[in-house]
Amino acid sequence: MQKMLLVDSKKCTGCRTCEIVCSAQHGGASDPSRSRIHVVKWEWDGFMMPFSCQQCQDAPCIVVCPADALSRDEEYGRVEIDRDKCIGCKLCVAVCPFGGMGWDTIASKVIKCDFCDGDPACVRFCSTQAIRFVDASDVALEKQRAVAATLSEITDKNQSDAFAM
Repeated sequence: MQKMLLVDSKKCTGCRTCEIVCSAQHGGASDPSRSRIHVVKWEWDGFMMPFSCQQCQDAPCIVVCPADALSRDEEYGRVEIDRDKCIGCKLCVAVCPFGGMGWDTIASKVIKCDFCDGDPACVRFCSTQAIRFVDASDVALEKQRAVAATLSEITDKNQSDAFAM
């Protein structure tokens, strides 16, 4: 079953723990520049959002790779890198619309989220549960429920306001 990282920006505090544990898991050191997930912050708005590979269905990184080093793993639905085939041209980094592909300057390798082989460290260590590892098919239903809850709150507030008049 295909999985994905689901991010709730309202829960993200910008602590960047996800970046630290990701870099430690994959690079052996707490170095956010080597992380496969990055928290983008809009300080003035108080908005933080972790970004990683979106495992696009029609992934431009796979299409552009001249060495056929990128392919789709059907078990998780993730895009994988074959390190033996990768020539380090960085075309995949250039075409990724979400900045999910990266370049590890220390290892001189292309890097991207691999879901930690089914147990994402960023999810395990996110204390606010802003990042979750979910079945891709459940995402639409979860979002519908969230919108319904918001609409319910608005309706309740409007009804309360109407009675207060």
